[in-house]
Amino acid sequence: MNIVVLQGSPNQHGSTAMLVDEFSRGARSAGHTVERIDVCGLAVGPCRGCVVCSYGVRPCVQHDDMGRVLDAILEADMLVLATPLYYYGMTAQLKAVVDRFCSENSAISARRLKAALLTVAWNADGWTFEALVSHYQTLCRYLDMTDCGMVLGYGCGTPSMTRATRAPREAFELGRSL
Repeated sequence: MNIVVLQGSPNQHGSTAMLVDEFSRGARSAGHTVERIDVCGLAVGPCRGCVVCSYGVRPCVQHDDMGRVLDAILEADMLVLATPLYYYGMTAQLKAVVDRFCSENSAISARRLKAALLTVAWNADGWTFEALVSHYQTLCRYLDMTDCGMVLGYGCGTPSMTRATRAPREAFELGRSL
């Protein structure tokens, strides 16, 4: 299986990256290929709402790094969204990429991708991830993706905190289970 991970943390060596690394290690051990795309290092403008794309009928009028991201997704069998929790949602950089999916809605939906969510937060309250999980589940439903699992890293504010939780092992096991 060809897996694309959209890594949405501006910290390429933080807790989110740790989960991505462990997930990737597990997936590769199961024989899958994994491509990690650090979206924070890309030039991706926000959706302009111009609707020239007609939501998937024509390509987006913006010519930036989003074309590369969409090409990778349209070659993939699985899409993994990885993000730290920022004010109870994904990072703005990852959200900009997700918003730009609209120019390829039909093609992404036709792929019937598998999906997963990897996320971390400093907070350890039970309700911490409710809004993000709801958003992810809605994306899966809208884009006809099949959820294969979520790793919700409670109490993962720093890499040392994250290493002391179950989240890295859960990410590895999720990748290996595919």
